[in-house]
Amino acid sequence: MATKFTNNSERHIFSEACIAEGLSWLGQAEAKFADAATLAGPIALRLREDGFSRLLGAIVSQQLSVASADAIWNRLKSSYMTTAEAIEKARDEDLRSCGLSRQKIRYARALCAANLDYAALRDASTDEVVKTLVKISGIGAWTAEIYAIFSLGRADVFAPGDLALQEAVKILFDLEHRPTEKQLRIMAEKWSPWRAVAARLLWAYYKQVKSREGVR
Repeated sequence: MATKFTNNSERHIFSEACIAEGLSWLGQAEAKFADAATLAGPIALRLREDGFSRLLGAIVSQQLSVASADAIWNRLKSSYMTTAEAIEKARDEDLRSCGLSRQKIRYARALCAANLDYAALRDASTDEVVKTLVKISGIGAWTAEIYAIFSLGRADVFAPGDLALQEAVKILFDLEHRPTEKQLRIMAEKWSPWRAVAARLLWAYYKQVKSREGVR
């Protein structure tokens, strides 16, 4: 079996076979996805570990290009400031020297203060994960959904607030304007139960048509 269901009874992505299963379903449901898959080539699994550092990385990426976010993250890593303990001990000027804005420094400290039970999030429903995360200052729906897609491996999550996804959908579906977050969230309902594979495909498609990464 290519997919598995965990304690919360939601479909999870854990291998390339899951991606292949999702792509096959999407291609049958929407011909344009089959076209996108042909152009995009192999779709990466892109699963990551969960925990504080991954949420911090998502906060760093907010409203920045992939290149800019990578540069800041690499400076944080070089300074050994990617753990909750390190952020708590760091001075604001240390974090600013790595490229974090005052606002994102506040967000990083709020994430520390939240003292999340990351292990519990693995078995929580996606709705519960999002509701838990968005209570933390600096974490909105986009950050929570990105975490659910890449760190928790949820198969049926989309991130309609992502500008690269909006642009990819505009191009692929020949839309006059880039869809809003609300419009894209409604549109993506038709791609359930494989919305996270649709997102991966659209990011890969975006990379091909725009010649740049759309997500870290």
